[in-house]
Amino acid sequence: MKRLSGIAAFSCAMVLALPWSAAGQDGPGSKSKAAPTEPGVVIGDRGKFRLLYDGQQVGTEEFAVTPSGSDWISRGSVEIKIPGGGTTQVSAELRLAADGRPLNYQWSSQGPKKVSGAINFVGSSARMELRTEGSQPFTQEFQFDSPQVVILDNNLYHHYGILARLYDWNAKGAQTFAVLIPQDQTPGTVTVEWSGPQEIEGIKAELLRVKSADLEIELYVSNGRLVRLAVPTSKAEIRRE
Repeated sequence: MKRLSGIAAFSCAMVLALPWSAAGQDGPGSKSKAAPTEPGVVIGDRGKFRLLYDGQQVGTEEFAVTPSGSDWISRGSVEIKIPGGGTTQVSAELRLAADGRPLNYQWSSQGPKKVSGAINFVGSSARMELRTEGSQPFTQEFQFDSPQVVILDNNLYHHYGILARLYDWNAKGAQTFAVLIPQDQTPGTVTVEWSGPQEIEGIKAELLRVKSADLEIELYVSNGRLVRLAVPTSKAEIRRE
């Protein structure tokens, strides 16, 4: 894969996604290091995001992060209305260890074609099976330097809230994370850096900048929870209700 579909646009210019250039070009076995984390980094959360493009709402995401024994389950569902292109629905479930390590990820998409997939993580390796309507199942394996990998789905933005939880707020500075974007079947890296306190519409927040060679994403985090995501070079924005 040369790149991942672009985060500066929503699906078919309307769905936020992380491009290969944004994820770095390290690929499997890269030497990137995950930011240090402590046990219990994942916290319960539940909410709804509005997906905006050029100030107009084009979709919504509902999500919940809840405990499941010693693990955590992150569930999300997205509905996106593409002008002239109908509606796309995406749902997914991510099982995490308490320290944020992914254990299993499953997703499905209802659009022009039905697509589903599953990823199982064992240590620092992962095995993915992808199923597309009308095609044979596709299987791929990945190897990472560390079991601490961040799932960043093309269509589910509460995953960036999990990324913000993995950031070491005490150390601050620039921290590099191994990431995997399931639909593009390509691993890579992102760098996250604290940019100070902010106030947005009366809400006190901390700004994290997710950077790559040619892209920057802004995460606004309040009380440990993602409240807004923006791409400065585009008209795309995610706002928490």
